[in-house]
Amino acid sequence: MDQFTILRLDCVGSTMVEAQDKPPGTVIVAEEQTAGQGRMGRSWYSPRGAGLYCSIVLEPAQPAPVLTLALGLATKEAIERTASIGCDLRWPNDVLIAERKVAGVLVQLQEDKVIAGIGINVNHARFPAELASLATSLRLVTGVEYSRELLLANLLDSVECYCELLESEGSAVILRLFAQASSYVSGRRVLVDEVAGVTDGLDPSGFLWIRADNGRRLLVRAGNVRPR
Repeated sequence: MDQFTILRLDCVGSTMVEAQDKPPGTVIVAEEQTAGQGRMGRSWYSPRGAGLYCSIVLEPAQPAPVLTLALGLATKEAIERTASIGCDLRWPNDVLIAERKVAGVLVQLQEDKVIAGIGINVNHARFPAELASLATSLRLVTGVEYSRELLLANLLDSVECYCELLESEGSAVILRLFAQASSYVSGRRVLVDEVAGVTDGLDPSGFLWIRADNGRRLLVRAGNVRPR
């Protein structure tokens, strides 16, 4: 965590936007986001004081797909260290508890850096009706409120650890660890957009193979993976 410089803001549109002109090693943390960014243009529900909303500026050491998986592993580990509750990983960027989303990772590449947005639902007591069946928080799962500062410290430690692992040992170790940590990587019946099939592992770049119901083996580079 010592390698990071933390900038704490009150209310922002998006920590991802605030991080765009910052150097590697900067962490933007906001109390509230009014336009929090999720994957594929979605928004991230970011009420004041309830979650951990941060963006971390990193060196562009590895391709985005594998880095996203590494950051998912780091987020999972940080949640488990903080709340002592097991999490699942849904390719490529969702952290789940009992099939409901508790955290997400969004990676954006720039020429000289990477911005990693990480949102974790910590002390949310409720969600809007359209999210209630899809999302959860650490508080809703355990009945306990958690220190967001402790979670941030654990998250930055884990991010540093997994980025160093990726840098020193390459993508293969991240792919192996992600496959071990995720119930979605292999043997899981899923629907990817309009294609139904069974997941069949990761390719060397970190993309997801599925064996479609028509027998074809398809490589998913982007899309909504959902259980079926």
